[in-house]
Amino acid sequence: MINLTEVVSKFSIEGSVSEVKPLGNGLINDSFRVINREVDQPDYVLQRINHAIFQDVDMLQNNIQAVTTHIRKKLEEKNEQDIDWKVLRFIPAEDGKYYWFDGTSYWRLMVFIPDAITHEVVNPEYSYYAGVAFGEFQSRLADIPVELGETIPDFHNMEFRLSQLRDAVKANAANRLQEVEYYVNEIESRAEEMCKAEQLYREGKLPKRVCHCDTKVNNMLFDRNGDILCVIDLDTVMPSFIFSDFGDFLRSAANTGAEDDKDLNRVSFNMEIFKAFTKGYLESARSFLLPIEIENLPYAAALFPYMQTVRFLADYLNGDTYYKINYPEHNLVRTKAQFKLLQSVEEHTPEMKEFVQSCL
Repeated sequence: MINLTEVVSKFSIEGSVSEVKPLGNGLINDSFRVINREVDQPDYVLQRINHAIFQDVDMLQNNIQAVTTHIRKKLEEKNEQDIDWKVLRFIPAEDGKYYWFDGTSYWRLMVFIPDAITHEVVNPEYSYYAGVAFGEFQSRLADIPVELGETIPDFHNMEFRLSQLRDAVKANAANRLQEVEYYVNEIESRAEEMCKAEQLYREGKLPKRVCHCDTKVNNMLFDRNGDILCVIDLDTVMPSFIFSDFGDFLRSAANTGAEDDKDLNRVSFNMEIFKAFTKGYLESARSFLLPIEIENLPYAAALFPYMQTVRFLADYLNGDTYYKINYPEHNLVRTKAQFKLLQSVEEHTPEMKEFVQSCL
């Protein structure tokens, strides 16, 4: 049995521990709230880092420290108040690193932000706030002086994801290729267009930025007045195209159905969510974006349902070795739902282009 109070004692906290209790229901890391015995000192959040997903913990924490330090500096330059509420603050361990290894697990500790709330609801209002928050997050990091590492290599690399699918097609390990040839052909017919970000990058036309790479409504903290405090869950912060933050949000938020909806009539692309998120995003990010990034925002909206179609289909062909499934055809159902979403995005592309121009 792990003694969590002993784990906390390895970090340089202010005050002393009264109680450590579970916090939230995160899918990746285990989180605990550390209650401070001293009422004038902060509480903390203790997390056990999922080492199976984030295998280079040193790089992970160096990324996060670089990002939070840079944002903190920007806030200080603007004479912002309550800065510990507006950017996460991690506490060093006794050896000076921002994590501690107990021989089995990796741990980190950050200051708890009191009276902060998250929202699960995806509607135009919160989508607008998300656009503002993630655009501002990228904007503040556009001039970060250090180069971050890739915490999950090739996470949003479309060429890499396609190569995984092509390997799965060749192997046909689960003998399922015949029933999905339609989807394989549809994916291949779009492959060149969908890999254009990597091509533009090689040509020196498209830069990589520091991106969050997990843009969800519930990855923002709000105060009790409904104002945005800060972006959280920084494990996936790494160099990527801005399309990662833009397209990934819309893939889940603007889908009128479920990611694994069996009823494809429920699946479509919600333009009201697109417009709200895009408006907020361009308000806060436009100052640093290049024209080529702005004009390809509709491409980003299509890229992520396409990428997820590819990933679900590859896993189905491989015999369901990556994603957890609830029934044998689950990955095929996911593939069909994501492809239906992609088709809806494609239908709305002219309208999206027109709206992006209207925001400028």
